[in-house]
Amino acid sequence: MTPARSQPAMSAYHRFLRYSGELHMSLRSPEPREVIAGLLGDERLIAACTARDMGAVFRMVNARGVSTRRIAAAVDITQGRLYDYMNGKSRVEKLTLFEQIADAFHIPGRLLGLARRSWEPVPATVGHERADRPPPDGDDLVAMDHFRSADRQTGGGRLYGAVVRHLADRVAPRLVDIGSGPQVFAAASALTEMAGWMAHDSGHDDRAAKHFARALPLARASGDLPLAAHVAASTSHLALATGDATAAVGWARTGLDLAARAPRIPALTARLHTMRARALAVASQRTPATQALEAAHRHLEAPPATAHPWLSPFDRAALAGESALILRDLEQYDEALRHAEQAVALRESGRARSLALSRISLVEIHVRRSDLDAAVSVAHDLLCTNPTLGSVRVVRQLDGMRRLLEPHRGYPPVREYLVRFDDARRARMLLLADLIPPSPGGTTA
Repeated sequence: MTPARSQPAMSAYHRFLRYSGELHMSLRSPEPREVIAGLLGDERLIAACTARDMGAVFRMVNARGVSTRRIAAAVDITQGRLYDYMNGKSRVEKLTLFEQIADAFHIPGRLLGLARRSWEPVPATVGHERADRPPPDGDDLVAMDHFRSADRQTGGGRLYGAVVRHLADRVAPRLVDIGSGPQVFAAASALTEMAGWMAHDSGHDDRAAKHFARALPLARASGDLPLAAHVAASTSHLALATGDATAAVGWARTGLDLAARAPRIPALTARLHTMRARALAVASQRTPATQALEAAHRHLEAPPATAHPWLSPFDRAALAGESALILRDLEQYDEALRHAEQAVALRESGRARSLALSRISLVEIHVRRSDLDAAVSVAHDLLCTNPTLGSVRVVRQLDGMRRLLEPHRGYPPVREYLVRFDDARRARMLLLADLIPPSPGGTTA
């Protein structure tokens, strides 16, 4: 990504982090409540509150510019006592002091195992986490739908900066508003998860991981368990894409645990079983992978529940595409072929990236079945993919497909295709030069 384009996106990204607590040190003399409001989506604060480690909470507030004098005065203790808590020499034990801290800093009671505080908005149901979900803000949903629709056609590379700016300008400021309800945290989580996918699609997996890591505590803070499970599924996908099958299995299990405590959403459960099956297949765990895939199909065939506004759809086309990859890794190529063909047939032409990825999988399976004519036929269809599709993920998978075909260059149809592919690739790289970073060797990815 060129400096001219990366700078605005990273500037917006840091503005979002500032609102979520990462850059509160840059603010002059902040109020303790403002600092805590900005940290409510931070997993470190949530972990400290869960452990009732008030010393860690005080250190976080102090590190973001609030003096120890102001902290001590806010919770009505001496500075000497505060230092003991911050240095780990003693811990807060009395219930009354936990309540003082919660009320002084506006820490939601549920995070400290306390009853709902008098200043908190009344939730739909009371508990540490709610199985229902808050009503979404209409403007946030409209923005989400627009981003999602554009992403399917143009790729994440073209939209990542816009999503991050929307988070910074329209969503993050509301996180620090004491009057904001849980629906703001749900919107922040859903859009942060979307930013993670767009970063992944742009070839920035490290940035994607940071987005997913922030999306999960935001979902938990909102009380929306299906959304939290959805983020876990995305994290599982990213772990698998970066070569960590063990972590992918773990995240899929985490998602399934969350989904089991929430209202039934068969498509979400199917997606989580699918991610678990993919990771197990990569790890050559044949029987567990097959069982997980069967579970995914059973759940997706179940009667649909009410649609969840923040979750990306997981439909028959998506399951067919994932099934093809699972069966490919299990070396069941005939079954993989059937699912890959189904995925291509079900994909809408308007979903350019998904259709391209499905066709790439189909080419690979044909090659593994030694059916080069069929592979070349589908590969020619890929040349029609929009050359401006801003997806580094598609470009890299196309290059992987080419490497798979290269050993068969001696077969004239393959050789002729590779010439056309290379011509098309050069044109594509010129059009995507602003999105695709150079490799260490100085060439494009």
